[in-house]
Amino acid sequence: MREIRGRRIEPLFDEAAIAAAVERLATEIAARPPREILVVAVLKGSFVFAADLIRAMHRNGLAPEVEFISLSSYGSGTQGGDVRVVRDIEGPVAGRAVLLVDDILESGRTLAFARDLLLSRGATSVELAALLDKKMHRVAPIEADYVGFDCPDLFVVGYGMDVGHAFRELPFVGHVLPDEA
Repeated sequence: MREIRGRRIEPLFDEAAIAAAVERLATEIAARPPREILVVAVLKGSFVFAADLIRAMHRNGLAPEVEFISLSSYGSGTQGGDVRVVRDIEGPVAGRAVLLVDDILESGRTLAFARDLLLSRGATSVELAALLDKKMHRVAPIEADYVGFDCPDLFVVGYGMDVGHAFRELPFVGHVLPDEA
């Protein structure tokens, strides 16, 4: 347990485990065709994972191009609803193999929307890499092709993921413990 900004955070996946998972994922990605890949990172949470992954892909002989998309899922309360594009990618995807990269695959609504959007724009394929997979929350019919870790049913922060715009900078993934009474 670590105390950061007055909050207690229990690490789940440390720096070494994350680095090993990223390298494993890059090796898996490089072992499969195609060799020319457009990486589309889903902002904001995936930015650290995506940066590490594309560098690891380079070490494994790939030269991915990179785009960014920002999506918002809105609905009532904490339940996600419709998904909308907040910031779109800049280039065309028609005729391209796409690797959609996100920090966590949970309900699957947002990533299913992004996958379908890219396919509708003519991507030849859309594979998904997620650092964390929370299968117990899945409501959309989607699975990741590449997964770093199965994630327990906890709210996680760090390595790009936040709560109230805090904790993105942490080099590990952890969960915030409840305040002691």
